[in-house]
Amino acid sequence: MQLQKGVNVNSDQTGELKRPKQRLSFFNQFIKRSFDFVVAAIGLILTGWIIIPAYIGASIDMRESGFFTQTRIGKNGRPFTVIKIRTMRYIPSIDTTVTTTHDPRITSLGRFFRKTKIDELPQLVNVFLGHMSFVGPRPDVPGFADKLSGDDRIILFIRPGITGPATLKYKNEEEILARQADPERYNREVIFSDKVRLNREYVENYSFWKDIQYIFQTIIS
Repeated sequence: MQLQKGVNVNSDQTGELKRPKQRLSFFNQFIKRSFDFVVAAIGLILTGWIIIPAYIGASIDMRESGFFTQTRIGKNGRPFTVIKIRTMRYIPSIDTTVTTTHDPRITSLGRFFRKTKIDELPQLVNVFLGHMSFVGPRPDVPGFADKLSGDDRIILFIRPGITGPATLKYKNEEEILARQADPERYNREVIFSDKVRLNREYVENYSFWKDIQYIFQTIIS
């Protein structure tokens, strides 16, 4: 089932109304959003000199827009457009959202951007606008968020993030998938379910100071 207008976060797949066990308090939401807004603004000012040349380089490399945009599912199941530096070319014979380290769609320049995380910098715009947070579950493409049921749907009550416990655990996800005989199946049956568990624990045990720790771990990893 593809998501068109968003996910109904108040009901499970049976239509029964469900409420999560715990949601972020108003105070935690205010602190988290204030931090995101201020730091994203500073980040855009400090990294603009990197984003602009990366965009130009990717545009020349791909012979199309250097920005990659894609629909993802955000807070309360609302779709939004995520922005990244383009690192992959279009190959008609490959139709999958799963990426491995040996993916032929990734260009040489794209591998550099992915390795240095430069491709992630434009997401500061998403954080600044309130589509995303610095820390939270990674935003999924339509077709995954609607699979959540019961208490797992608590994940949809917060903004998706650039990093978080699941992102850190699977920072080498592309390498893990490259070792699998069926990457899509492994991602769907093993990695996705484990990420849901980690993201649910993150929301249920939310702490602003843990957010700071996740950001610091991301920077040094």
